[in-house]
Amino acid sequence: MKKVLITGAAGFLGSHLCDRFIGEGYAVIGMDNFITGDKKNLAHLEQHLHFQFIEHDVTEFVSIEGDLDYILHFASPASPIDYLKIPIQTLKVGSLGTHNLLGLAKAKGARILIASTSEVYGDPLVHPQNEDYYGNVNTIGPRGVYDEAKRFQESITMAYHRFHGLETRIVRIFNTYGPRMRLNDGRVIPAFMGQALRGEDLTIFGEGSQTRSFCYVGDQVEGIYRLLLSDYTGPVNIGNPHEISIKDFAEEIIKLTGTAQKVIYKDLPVDDPMQRQPDITLAKRVLGWEPQIGRAEGMQITYNYFKGLTPDELYKSEHKDFKNHIKK
Repeated sequence: MKKVLITGAAGFLGSHLCDRFIGEGYAVIGMDNFITGDKKNLAHLEQHLHFQFIEHDVTEFVSIEGDLDYILHFASPASPIDYLKIPIQTLKVGSLGTHNLLGLAKAKGARILIASTSEVYGDPLVHPQNEDYYGNVNTIGPRGVYDEAKRFQESITMAYHRFHGLETRIVRIFNTYGPRMRLNDGRVIPAFMGQALRGEDLTIFGEGSQTRSFCYVGDQVEGIYRLLLSDYTGPVNIGNPHEISIKDFAEEIIKLTGTAQKVIYKDLPVDDPMQRQPDITLAKRVLGWEPQIGRAEGMQITYNYFKGLTPDELYKSEHKDFKNHIKK
């Protein structure tokens, strides 16, 4: 039985990856420090024979007993509300955390896949974005702590690949959604659905003309799984190329939820990208991958998940308190 370490295992994507690898017959070690992850995302795996959990901060030295075949590094804050509250920790997990896990992969002779992001493209001047585009990123802006952490993560990963001959893979993840998203994580899908379920007006930042492309989590996990097992070492976009404006998306949510909320407008955050659409030509060619779940189907599944939240979860407006996790 092959063994895989998944960091950020208690997060939205990390927990779905744990499910996938358990389902594929792997022994899975999940690792998380719960700075943004949630224990309930892994509760169904607690007693599973082939699942082990280690509570640990990957910015500290990482040690795993025995053999290890694969590492998937998904430990990182992933939404603006997170990384603007914990900017230093965001930079550390992308730099020190990645360095520690690359070192572990080298010591174990394991293949490592690191989770990069479409944010490496910044506010793009090329549309749609392909893997050859270098990006348009404000290194000193408030979002730079996340964007540059991921760009550095890609750089050090390729340095280990070239200098040490390490087996590495890089996935550039575009907007992904589905069950287990945090309702209060600040991203547009849980924000809109939470507002609709609470009977609040839907908030759009700017004029709503900015575009996003949303990929259902099952499709995202399939793409990541195929990339890990492929022979391709360069970055690969995994996302859904079907683009929609935020204003039109708000109308879709109102129709989906059957509510009568108004749409209200607030100022656009600094450096918020105006366009986000993946070019997935490379993923189609090297992985034989493209999304299978349409937005209507995926959003219905996601809405059903949010409808199942308890009133306490639905009306909890304050973001998670990070102070017990923050180190000097």
